[in-house]
Amino acid sequence: MAKVKITQRRSVINRPKIQKLTIKALGLGRIDKSVEVEATPQILGMIRKVDHLVTVTEL
Repeated sequence: MAKVKITQRRSVINRPKIQKLTIKALGLGRIDKSVEVEATPQILGMIRKVDHLVTVTEL
């Protein structure tokens, strides 16, 4: 599987609870924090839910 780098770019303040939980599940929580994960269908679905808060780079 391919890996992707996810970087949080916007705050989760005043966002719905489900978006806050999704950011936390991805391993993020602060602006400019990055994680590298496998690009599984589950991860890609989570990214789609919060794509306005993060940037994604394929590795």
